[in-house]
Amino acid sequence: MTPLSRLFTSSLLALLFILPKVQAQPVDVDAAKREGKVVAYGTIIPKIMGALHQGFEKKYGIKVEYWRASATKVMDRALTEWRAGKPAFDVLFAIHGAMLLMKKEGMFTQYIPPSSESFPAHYRDPDGILTSWRVTPIGILYNTELVKPQDAPKSLDDLLNPKWRRKIGMPDASRHTSTAQFLWNLQKVKGEKWLDFVKALAKQEPHLMESMAPVPNAIVRGEVQVGLTYLQYVIQQKGPLGFVQLNKFLTDSNDLALSSKASRPSAAKLYMEYACSPEGQQTLAELGEFVLSPAAPPKIKDAEKVLANLVFMDNPTPDQYKKLTAQFRQIFFGN
Repeated sequence: MTPLSRLFTSSLLALLFILPKVQAQPVDVDAAKREGKVVAYGTIIPKIMGALHQGFEKKYGIKVEYWRASATKVMDRALTEWRAGKPAFDVLFAIHGAMLLMKKEGMFTQYIPPSSESFPAHYRDPDGILTSWRVTPIGILYNTELVKPQDAPKSLDDLLNPKWRRKIGMPDASRHTSTAQFLWNLQKVKGEKWLDFVKALAKQEPHLMESMAPVPNAIVRGEVQVGLTYLQYVIQQKGPLGFVQLNKFLTDSNDLALSSKASRPSAAKLYMEYACSPEGQQTLAELGEFVLSPAAPPKIKDAEKVLANLVFMDNPTPDQYKKLTAQFRQIFFGN
């Protein structure tokens, strides 16, 4: 058994007997094929999801219509459609915090893909509504042609070195909920000094972007030399990229959910099952995703060290998000 497998297995056994058991539900494949299409909203870049969708469409003959944006924009669009009484999505996935907010709106209904039962037990939603299927560690990426490995930052604090002034890329925490969550959760690794770090980081005048996805592009193009973003981009973005092996990686789970007003519920269930299946999980792991299947480690060097040092983030309440947004706007923009 690999260290990664032991990590997942120990987590599973430790919590197996204390979590309520909600049964997985079989999928009616014939009904799904009759529906013929599934509409998914999500946060994974299309070139990665394209591989998953190609496998799904080839296997079942069901077309996938996929719309991708940042977690903030996915949530905004889905909420707007929901409140207007015209939700267009059948299935949706985003970071756990955003999914919790939408779950509270009653936007999702219970469904547990059978394949997800092999995932570590502590990821399970006791209500059987959200299905965690991957995690998204946040770390430091750098341009290996512009920065020698020995000169790269070794920690988050190293980003405060004057040599990185105006050379750091990161999402705008006043607009991007995942980054606001990340900065707020730095208290888990920095304690009461987390806000001092954020203020010092702002003084470095980082290049602020819409979300995590544009950061590696900016690093590769040389617009910045280092950046805070998701680790999987180190192999998903072509170009001279490396990542820093931190002693702790803040992360969140990414959840799938079935719309409670899905136009194509059977196709949506089959889509979720395929995403959690050994085939689907392996497809994404090959592309660098940190999926939850114990049998599908990500194809990133030293990924097991990353998984061994994950620190899961807490989720701010809507009121906390509102306050954080205003606070980070003041810190980074002075208004």
